[in-house]
Amino acid sequence: MKLIFIILGFLFMGLGIIGIYLPLLPTTPFLLLAAACFGKGSDKFHNWFIKTSIYKKNLQPLVNKEGMDIKRKIRILGTITLLICISFYFMKNIFGRTVLILVLIIHYIYIIFRVKTKRGDVVD
Repeated sequence: MKLIFIILGFLFMGLGIIGIYLPLLPTTPFLLLAAACFGKGSDKFHNWFIKTSIYKKNLQPLVNKEGMDIKRKIRILGTITLLICISFYFMKNIFGRTVLILVLIIHYIYIIFRVKTKRGDVVD
């Protein structure tokens, strides 16, 4: 079972890295999943992952509650909005569409009000 978590960790890490360069693919959720999988699969891989620059740049500020800059917030919300709008277009079920709208609202509330906004060296 640990081997499966390690394999999933590398898979999610790869998707997260691709998401850095491909704006339609979200980076942070995949890297969070990678960290969780490495944590379940192997202390060695988990410790290695949290020392990588990918982790330090993308996840450590969130884990340490340092926040993120406004540009990153806009990029994340833009990507989430685009993907949910595409899903909404193809979803014909009213219940499914309602769930999509609720998920979008929750993302906006969380990222705007719960994740601190960094402005230079100052965090709000």
